[in-house]
Amino acid sequence: MTGVLRGLGLGVVVAIVVASCVVKRVNAPRLTGTCEGVCAHYVACKPGHPEPDRIRCEAECPLVFSGDRDALLSFESLSCRNAVEYIDGMPSQTAGPS
Repeated sequence: MTGVLRGLGLGVVVAIVVASCVVKRVNAPRLTGTCEGVCAHYVACKPGHPEPDRIRCEAECPLVFSGDRDALLSFESLSCRNAVEYIDGMPSQTAGPS
């Protein structure tokens, strides 16, 4: 009886893990591997979604990524913080009181 319950419990755990992977895949953003996708991701991550930043991104992207689909896909996979940091650089930090 204990073996049956253990097997049943293990089956439930496996089902939950599989379901969570499927949900994550369904909810994941669609990656394009294009400059259009890179710039859409970058601008969506910027507060206010500034149009001048999209225009600058679209002009510079082909020069930076040289059509490297893997690099473009990698950028689209970055977190918002890292995507903005990659293009804009690290935010300046001010020293606190001594």
